[in-house]
Amino acid sequence: MGTANHSDAAPQRIDLSTLTPGFTDGVHDSQGVFRALLEALSRPGTIVSIDAVLRDLRTQGTVPLAVLASLLALADYSTPVFLQHDDHSLSDAVRFHTGAPLTTDSKQAVFAYLHDAASMPSLDAFSLGDAETPENAATLFIRVESLENGPPLLWSGPGMPCPRAVCVAGLPDTFWRERAGLASKFPCGIDCYFVAGGALIGLPRTTQVGVD
Repeated sequence: MGTANHSDAAPQRIDLSTLTPGFTDGVHDSQGVFRALLEALSRPGTIVSIDAVLRDLRTQGTVPLAVLASLLALADYSTPVFLQHDDHSLSDAVRFHTGAPLTTDSKQAVFAYLHDAASMPSLDAFSLGDAETPENAATLFIRVESLENGPPLLWSGPGMPCPRAVCVAGLPDTFWRERAGLASKFPCGIDCYFVAGGALIGLPRTTQVGVD
């Protein structure tokens, strides 16, 4: 994961009285979430439960539990995080529990949480990595309406023994067209997780999605 310099304004003071608690068992819970995230990317299109590996983690408002858990497990002082919407409970939790800086510049983000898929920035607004360090591309966590009730799209590629229909709901058609346009840039690209509640689906840059 790469390091980015950024010039955002100084963060607001964290209110400890309303701070969302982090992991109950930092090492155990973080490892469990990390394994679940790896499983989701290695088995694209498979619904993976994050809350199943946690004990007492809770979120506030409309932030999915899987988003908070993933950022707590992955982010650190060297990984700027982009948050699409202004949610103080999430931003305070990320800053306090991980030390990760928040950035308003999507190009600098190593991780990004996109609360509203319909109004999310275009994919080329994020880092795609480069030929020498494709691993420095951004990873996106995109909140969706459902992981099962959307229009079926055919996914294929590594980690999928045969093509399968995946039915994520709540993504605009522009997302799929933009992603298809990144295929020529491989190994650069963007890895995505679609998140609903305590579960998610991984979409690595190696997966092909049939788009009309």
